[in-house]
Amino acid sequence: MTKKAPVDQANSAPPEKARFRRFLGYFLSLGAFGFGGPIATVGYMQRDLVERRRWLDREDFLNGVALEQTMPGPLAAQVAMWVGFLQRGALGALAVAVAFVLPSFLIVVVLGFFLIVVGLGFVYVRYQGLPWVQAVFYGIAPAIMAIIAIAAVKLARLTNKSDLRLWAISAIILVITAATGAEIALLFIAAGLLMVVWDAPPPFLRRPKLASFSLPLLAPGLAAGAASPNTLRDLFLFFLKAGAFIFGSGLAIVPFLREGVVNQHHWLSPSQFLDAVAVGLITPGPVVITAAFIGYLVAGLLGAVIASVGIFTPIYAGVVIPGRWFIRHRRNAQIQAFVKGATAAAAGAIGGATIVLTQQAVRDAATVAIAVVSLGLLLRFKVKEPLLVLLAASAGFAIHH
Repeated sequence: MTKKAPVDQANSAPPEKARFRRFLGYFLSLGAFGFGGPIATVGYMQRDLVERRRWLDREDFLNGVALEQTMPGPLAAQVAMWVGFLQRGALGALAVAVAFVLPSFLIVVVLGFFLIVVGLGFVYVRYQGLPWVQAVFYGIAPAIMAIIAIAAVKLARLTNKSDLRLWAISAIILVITAATGAEIALLFIAAGLLMVVWDAPPPFLRRPKLASFSLPLLAPGLAAGAASPNTLRDLFLFFLKAGAFIFGSGLAIVPFLREGVVNQHHWLSPSQFLDAVAVGLITPGPVVITAAFIGYLVAGLLGAVIASVGIFTPIYAGVVIPGRWFIRHRRNAQIQAFVKGATAAAAGAIGGATIVLTQQAVRDAATVAIAVVSLGLLLRFKVKEPLLVLLAASAGFAIHH
């Protein structure tokens, strides 16, 4: 059962021992060892910062989840930046973003043989399609699904507690997301508005005469290989657009990336693109590090840097631009009601995304067995996620060899 951090003045701000450099150290570690993609990563933040260490107030964390679900970009990177923004403003958000993204970026394109066999990007360019690589991915995918499923359940419990209305919202959004395979940002806003009408209706709904009423205006804020300047420009503009106009917890960005990378620009083949998404899921840190991997394949190290800067720039703006307004007005009853509805919708969307991803990863008896065993190891024996990923990779290799 999820522990609830006491809501008092002492807990509304981090204790003195939780200095900003400790937050940076935490996000550096999360970027290096946080397997499972955006859903699991948000679960880790909830577990570590809210429940165990109590460096972050529960309400502050949920405010970040609600706000960032209505902003463009992937949820995990946004919530990480939100935590940094709460501590040190815009510079804090930038520092946390760098700490969070740097480890996975290095793993994908730079590190040598002693870290993930000469860097995943380096190995992939030379050894893509080898049976042993496919076997490793085969074992890791269902284990990742187990990690994600547990994180999704924990986030729903933290969000909804015992409020049946919120559980109903989560269930409806879960079904819609699982059926459509997409996370619809307007549904998060609609859920928030529903709770405003229910818990804190504006004056014009309570009295005959009209009265002024305002809700938050949640608008989107704004080498290894040779590549031409035009290619580098196209890379930056494409990933800038991806970060600015794609909503959701990571699932929604995949179809957009595929359309641009495979069909429009022809940078990768369909099979290469699927492998790039797999790399984003099995490496620690935010799943949008897929952008760095694609950039590396297209234009080497410079391409990886350009793609990463492009996709994270609008994500950063979506945190720091509305962040100050949101903090000033977060005690408003209508905004609190909106947050409840939006976070319940977010929990449902994450659950639906988990179902969609599981259908793709768990497809035969062997992957079912890996997923079930992974759940048991996580729940019963509290096995750490990096060790679980290593065990799953070994199982996949053994099954196919």
